[in-house]
Amino acid sequence: MKTNHIYLGDCLEVMATFPDSCIDTIITDAPYGLEFMGKNWDRGVPAIPFWKEMLRVSKPGATLLSFGGTRTYHRMACAIEDAGWIIKDCIMWIYASGFPKSLNIGKAIDKLQGKEVKTTYKPNYKNDKYGKGMGGGKTDNTPSDNKWNGWGTALKPAYEPIILAMKPNEGTYANNAIKYGVSGLNIDGGRVRTSDDLSKRYKSSFQEGNSQFVSETATKSGKRMEIRKPESINKGRFPANIIHDGSDEVVKGFPNSKSGSVKGKYGHKEGFANGEIYQEYKSSEGNASRFFYTAKASKSERGTDNSHPTVKPLKLMEYLCTLTKTPTGGIVLDPFLGSGTTAIACKNTGRKYVGIEKEPEYYKIAKARINAVPDRLL
Repeated sequence: MKTNHIYLGDCLEVMATFPDSCIDTIITDAPYGLEFMGKNWDRGVPAIPFWKEMLRVSKPGATLLSFGGTRTYHRMACAIEDAGWIIKDCIMWIYASGFPKSLNIGKAIDKLQGKEVKTTYKPNYKNDKYGKGMGGGKTDNTPSDNKWNGWGTALKPAYEPIILAMKPNEGTYANNAIKYGVSGLNIDGGRVRTSDDLSKRYKSSFQEGNSQFVSETATKSGKRMEIRKPESINKGRFPANIIHDGSDEVVKGFPNSKSGSVKGKYGHKEGFANGEIYQEYKSSEGNASRFFYTAKASKSERGTDNSHPTVKPLKLMEYLCTLTKTPTGGIVLDPFLGSGTTAIACKNTGRKYVGIEKEPEYYKIAKARINAVPDRLL
């Protein structure tokens, strides 16, 4: 197995050539099984054998992150679990730019009954690459007077689930960390930085001479909670299982949020470890700045020659690479590489990667995109 390398081929066949327990993390945008745009690669959700092979090549304690579709992620989760992985959580990536793909039942009835229905199509820049149905919008100009006017068949998509799973440890998390160099999540690296003094919300408490901070709520309830030092608290907000796009529509859905208040500094800051995400806000308690934000992939980020229809934003993939990073970096496998965003995120966060892509068209795009990124951290 070569690291910092992408393979062209079926991922089951390619992974069969890898040794046991050689991968630290799997981050992938697997097919959702929605037959998206009639693409053959999206005919079904990867079945149990795919996840079993990923389990074999992963080290005990390895983390798996797999994007899924809202209609089919339950099948993916079942396949992952049946293959031997432990489902730990489900991260919600929330955004406002989803396009409703809903049939107007009233118009369909009008058409069935022979009434004239005029439809115009509003294109955008994606149409040349992806064809109608991607990014544009259909507008019905003929009013319908039947009782089904206004009934539809689908909701507007506003989130994608990311299944978080792990390969069972050998022994405790501590045992596994010592033996295999992989265990749990990089919590401090994934914190959302803030200028707020978070230690003010905690009460200083001494437990048998230990001058660490304890949650005031925990003190009152008598429950045992995480003991945190002031410097740890002020590293930022604990990473949550929500990630959002920072749009006005999404931000307004959070308590105390004001339009645009979530935008903050983002990047890789001096004084932080290689690849450690830095995202800082000045915010009030309870608003959307508690959660990591990332916009959808822009046209410039995709690249002019990128024809892949489901490109994930680079900042999102960088954050996932950071959240799953081991103390030594660790190797990331993406068996459904697409146009290569996971590998680029690995290069930007100081992680080694192995990518597999079955479609020659996307393999070529991925290779060009990855080669254009300097190896500044590896």
